[in-house]
This record gives sequence, C-alpha cells and structure tokens, in this order.
Amino acid sequence: MRLPFYFVSRSCRAAHWLRLSPFLTPGCAPSRHQRIAALTDQCKDERKYYITTPIFYVNASPHLGHLYSAVIADCLHRYKLLQGFNSKFSTGTDEHGLKIQQAAEAAGKDPLAFCTDVSGRFKHLFNSCSVSYTDYIRTTERRHCRAVEHFWSVLWNKGLIYKGCYEGWYSTQDESFLTPSQVGDAVDSLGKEIKISLESGHKVEWMKEENYMFRLSAFRSQLLDWLKGNPLAVQPEHFYQAVLQWLQNDLPDLSVSRQRTRLQWGISVPNDPEQTIYVWLDALVNYLTVAGYPDNHDQWWSAAHHIVGKDILKFHAIYWPAFLLGAGLPLPQTIFVHSHWTAEGKKMSKSLGNVVDPLQRSQIFTTDGMRYFLLRQGVPDSDCDYTDHKVIKLLNAELADSLGGLLNRCTAPALNPAQIYPSFCPQAFPREQGGRAVIEDYHMLDAVKNLPVVVEQHFESMHVYKALEAITACVRQTNGFVQRHTPWKLDKRNSADQRWLDTIIHVSFECLRIYGTLLQPIVPELSNKLLSRLGVPLSNRSWASLNFLPRYQGSDCPFEGNTLGPDSGVLFCRLENPNEDKEKTKKVKSQ
Repeated sequence: MRLPFYFVSRSCRAAHWLRLSPFLTPGCAPSRHQRIAALTDQCKDERKYYITTPIFYVNASPHLGHLYSAVIADCLHRYKLLQGFNSKFSTGTDEHGLKIQQAAEAAGKDPLAFCTDVSGRFKHLFNSCSVSYTDYIRTTERRHCRAVEHFWSVLWNKGLIYKGCYEGWYSTQDESFLTPSQVGDAVDSLGKEIKISLESGHKVEWMKEENYMFRLSAFRSQLLDWLKGNPLAVQPEHFYQAVLQWLQNDLPDLSVSRQRTRLQWGISVPNDPEQTIYVWLDALVNYLTVAGYPDNHDQWWSAAHHIVGKDILKFHAIYWPAFLLGAGLPLPQTIFVHSHWTAEGKKMSKSLGNVVDPLQRSQIFTTDGMRYFLLRQGVPDSDCDYTDHKVIKLLNAELADSLGGLLNRCTAPALNPAQIYPSFCPQAFPREQGGRAVIEDYHMLDAVKNLPVVVEQHFESMHVYKALEAITACVRQTNGFVQRHTPWKLDKRNSADQRWLDTIIHVSFECLRIYGTLLQPIVPELSNKLLSRLGVPLSNRSWASLNFLPRYQGSDCPFEGNTLGPDSGVLFCRLENPNEDKEKTKKVKSQ
C-alpha cells in the first residue's frame, strides 16, 4: 500500500528547523532571502515532492489565469517545504509551434527573440508575485530539446510511432487535432461559414499530410485501469469523471509531427529533418526535463504532481499518461485541475477589452493581496468571477479589518505596555470551566487546536479556499474572544485582573501565531510581518511548530516573556475603491 504523499517524519522536520540560523533574533524580521533559504535547507533523507504548472504559451502576455496556476503551485510548494519535504517547483514557457511561428512573423521578429521577450514577461510577473519556483524551463533550451529527442527515440524504438497519413480537423489556436464529433459550424466576423472546435470555439481547418502517428489506440484499457485503480489521480472528482467518460470511446491514433514545410519552428524528428515534432508532445516532456530526464530523473519523477487548467485536461490526463506508459515511465501522482476566471461574468477577451492585467492589479492591491484573493475566491470545480470591487471588499474585510485589527489590538501599548509575549494563567483559564473563561472560549480553543489538521486536508486536495475559510472563521472567533472580555476595561492595579489581561493577550497571540504560520504558503510577506511582530523566530515557523497553547496543556511556552518584534505599521492597509471616489465626486458636483 502506497503511503500518502504528505507523510513525513516529524522528528526530521523538527531537527531541520532547529538547525536554522540562531542569529535571527525575535526583534529582527528576516528578509525574503533568509526565509527562502530557511525553507529550502532540507533534511537529506526527506521525501521529495515535485509540483509543476503548465508551461505557458508565449503567443501573448500573461493573464490572470496564468498567475492563478502559478500561485496554486507556489502555495503547495511552500506548504510542503513547511512540512519538511524537499520540494521542487517548476514553471516556464512553451515556445514552439505554428501559433508562435505565425505570431513572430506578424510581429516582424525572429521566433527566438519573440519568445525570449514574452517569456521574460511571464518570469517578471512570477518574480513580482512571490512565485518561488526552483526551475524556470523554456522549451527552446538545449537540455529540453535533448530530452524530447530521447523520449521520441524511446517511443520509436518500441514501435509506438509509425509513419502514416493524417487526414482530419486541426486547430492552430489550440495546437490540437479534433475528431468530427468535436467540430461544429459557425460564422466568422465577415459572415463566412467556418468550422470551429466545439470545446474552445476556435477556428479549425481540414488537414491532410503525411506525418508520424503515435499508437494512442493501444493504451485505452491501460488508462482506464490506471484511473480506476487511482481514483485520486485526477482531482477534483468531476474532472476525474470527465476523463473516464472520454475513455468510454475508442481512442484514435494521434498525429505527433507536422511537415517541416508547414512548421519550421520546433524540434526536428530524429533522423527525419523533413518533420517537426508535434508541439504538445514537445511541451509535455518539459516535466521530465526538469526532473533530470533522461539521465537522472527517477528520484524526482516518482514524486510528480501537475497543476493544469481544465482546457488542457485531455492533453494531461490522456495523451501524457499514454506517452509515459509507452516510454515505460511512472505516471504522475496527481493531476490537479482548476477552472477559469471571468471578468464581471464575461469571458476575458481583447475584443471586449476586459482582460485583467495581473501585474498591474498586484501593484494596486499588493502581491499578497492578489495571492490571497485568487486562492480565497478560486474554486477549482467551477469558473470564478473577477471584479476589482470583490478584491477590495474581501481584502479589507479579512486582511485589514479581521486579521490586521486583531494583531493591532493585541499588540497596542495600551494593552501591552511592556511589549512582551505575556504569561498565561491556568487559574484564570483552567482546563475545566471555573475560571473567567466561558463556554465560547473553549469552543474557540478546540477550533484553533484542530485548525492545522483541517488546513492540511484542504491543501492536500487543492481546496485552498476551504483552508482559508477555516482560518477566517477562527480569526472571527478570536476577535469575538477579545471583544467579549474587553481587556481594555480591566484594572491593571488589581493582580487578578492583570493576570486575566495577560492571559487574554497570551491566548490571542497563540491564535495569531497559528494563523500566521498556516498562512505562510498563501501570503508569505504578510505572514512574515505578523510572525515577526510577535517575535516568532524562523526556527519556530514550520508545520512542526504548530503546537497551540502549550501552557493550557501544562507544558512550557517557548515565547512566554519574550520581547515582541518592532512595530512596522498596520498589517494590511485598507484599500480604497477609485470608482467609489469618482461616484462621490459626481454626486457632490450634481448637488
């Protein structure tokens, strides 16, 4: 029986985090580079985790969906590092194909120069949004071309690729071959009747040419066996069911090359310079390239997990596993599928002028703000809708007011003049009711104690939004705890009141520490600010450090009596809606 891939030795994790820099004091907020270095200094015997995004097509600048894929993968990568895994995170750009060739020609550029320019935009976006990839791959790199050529040769030598004649529909926009049932009639902008892909809506053309074919038809039963034996191989569930449904029909053999006269911009078929390897076979091999294929890929490839958009599910859940089975390689552990983003209820498109620029929005709403919004609102099972108003409303409510307000209130000099992590009084908050705590307070402690397990379950199934729902609910409970007991009204000259005041702040700090630790994969900069304000060193920010309120359990608290970190201002500044300001100005002028 295969162990769950999230299993890891807690003792090794603890040892790893104890080894981290002893020179970082609670009063010194670690830099981004120090935190990343701490996360990536792993135990040598830890289990590996390999997470990938799709490589993104460079025919146009990055959009919101690209950032969403990258942020999901980054979140899972950071989460695994916190658990002590040795994690590899790959993203990059897909740079071959007819669509790129045509886009470069239209721009009057050399294809490689065109690709380098657009790939640089993706890299800049990801770097700007704290996407901590460990490998950024471009399919024009020599290491990748070598991997593709070797992979092709393996399939060829096994008799799985043969020379044939392909005749059928082809979508240049999707770089995809289609069966007659996948094609429908439509009318273009000039009123001309055309054929389109029923799935994407893109124009298709009839193609007949001699090229190489992959024996996809031979793998239908093996693919069914794989899926039925691994019900979590494709998640969420309804995408898994969609793949099973596709496999109810026979699979036609797949064309895996194009004539060089039609497609020059790509990798040549080994020993046949008149043919170019099909862009999807080329692109999918990138995951192996990063793992070290063909020389040293076993240790990483056995831990592979893919993040993909629903529009490319068939390529990843049917074509890719069939290629891998043919090459005698293990299949990915999991294919996590997410849906798309719309803008104000409409599909984003240049013609509608509603394409959301993710870099611009991250500059307006902050990097962590955009990350939080995408992961809080993004539901993998169904399409999600973007509006600026939604972003502002969510971030103000949950980051500025609820979480930020709680931290600000509990660290305020009026309540905590000594600026320390105060003591917990077991008599004021006993394990059995009888002190000053009420039943709601005990419910809150249970919720926060169980929160790491709840969050872990949701992270493992890529339901990050559910993890954030659970965290947000606990933050509300903690705010209710503070509000209920009004510590600002207690008499500090009374020793019993002072002990209760210290206990309220101690419990609140412990809650905040748990929230800050769990939020690190989602909002790394904000979490660092929160934990640094509490004086929590890097060595106490791992998953192994999620021991909530040890004083309540009768154990020592390593933070009790420590000096808080410096006050670096509000945790998250409230956002203003520029459209609301315009409306107010209009109303004033009209009065």
